[in-house]
Amino acid sequence: MIYPDLELEIPANLGRVHFVGIGGAGMSAIASMMHAAGVTVTGSDRGANYSTQALEQAGVRVAIGHAAENVGDADTLVVTGALSPDNPEYLRAVERGIPVLHRSQALAWLARSKRLVAVAGAHGKTTSTGMLATALRGLGQDPSFVNGSVIAGIGAASAAGSDDLFVIEADESDKSFLIYDTQVALITNVDPEHLDFFGSRDNFMAAFEEFARGASELLVTSADDPGALEVLARLRGDGGVHAPVRTFGFDADADVRIVSVDTAGHAILELEIAGERFAEQLGVFGRYNAVNAAGVVAVLTGLGFDAADSLRAVAAFTGTHRRFEPHGEPGGVRLFDDYAHHPTEVAALLESARSVAGAGKLIVVHQPHLYSRTRLFHREFAAAFAAADHTIVLEIDGVREAPDPTTTGEMVTAAFADPSRASYIDSWDRATQAVVELTGPGDLVLVVGAGTVYKIVPQLAEALGGAFGAA
Repeated sequence: MIYPDLELEIPANLGRVHFVGIGGAGMSAIASMMHAAGVTVTGSDRGANYSTQALEQAGVRVAIGHAAENVGDADTLVVTGALSPDNPEYLRAVERGIPVLHRSQALAWLARSKRLVAVAGAHGKTTSTGMLATALRGLGQDPSFVNGSVIAGIGAASAAGSDDLFVIEADESDKSFLIYDTQVALITNVDPEHLDFFGSRDNFMAAFEEFARGASELLVTSADDPGALEVLARLRGDGGVHAPVRTFGFDADADVRIVSVDTAGHAILELEIAGERFAEQLGVFGRYNAVNAAGVVAVLTGLGFDAADSLRAVAAFTGTHRRFEPHGEPGGVRLFDDYAHHPTEVAALLESARSVAGAGKLIVVHQPHLYSRTRLFHREFAAAFAAADHTIVLEIDGVREAPDPTTTGEMVTAAFADPSRASYIDSWDRATQAVVELTGPGDLVLVVGAGTVYKIVPQLAEALGGAFGAA
């Protein structure tokens, strides 16, 4: 991995910019905005996808495959943390002595003259960022934004707006969220993760404290999440909070208090703000998404927007790519896909999926993400997936990590309290057949994981449709 140099001074003029891994959601969004701003942009990726094709259609030259010559005469290189240090394009940039920016630094460059609204947290960042961008547009604003996934109602993961607000999803995994000059910070929750990078829980919490302290205009944080409350206590006990603080959640003292959530279908959220109550049916499912919505309303009202108008604007949000995303009902089986890759996320996701499944069975197909995460949390994953009727666990997507033969997906299934409710299947074809055998019309199948497992969705849809009739 390549970690950002937090001390690096970002050049005022980037010149010609080459993106290594330009097809990623965040990278393609930043590249697209730079291109639209008149910067000469090129890029490369190991394979073509929707994002690389869209960039090429917009006039960006994209090479498929990594090679030193792809760098060409670029003046600046932009990389992701997942890039290997032996990547030939990275090595060519180092050899030439041109600046190498982490994608977060490229994003900071884009936002350098805006009022930055940074959304951080272990879970809920992408959804909350998408909600905020959608709601601001619904309130008549034209913000810039960069999100980690395509926002359904907008059809894009990024856009350059004419207003002064710039909304971003801020990544804590490598401390890159500390790079930004943040005016408004939203912390959805603080659930220690990425300890392979941070080294300890205390280091993780300290990074969030530094992020929160950096908000110069407004800090919005959960009133319920233990980690977020710990960060707030650290702030207040160590020099005070520099910006006004607004809280959201079920707590009786929350500034934006959740009165009730009905999750039988699309969530119905009732809030109390300054003694008044407001309710709306959201465009998304689940209790956790209702909590995300409350956080976004807290930001909007903190920025001065009317409470009723803010909740109504948030309710227009209908989701983002791979966040409990529906894929139809092949053969009468409801098929969903989600990016969840941490036990806390999985537990919240399955709570929502169970409410949507109703009387039907809930069948999960899970691909573990990273050997290190699986090794650390396999018992917690097993406990979270126990809420499903049956969980099929695939082999691990190790992506940036070296293969570890001692860590497999079978570690998760072996940790189930009831072994009959889990299966380790290392073949996608056999896993698909197992799903068909386990399900029937009226059931819900949920694909879960941060890696390549989304690619199994069309295969499942075809198999379920063939077994039980067309959708």
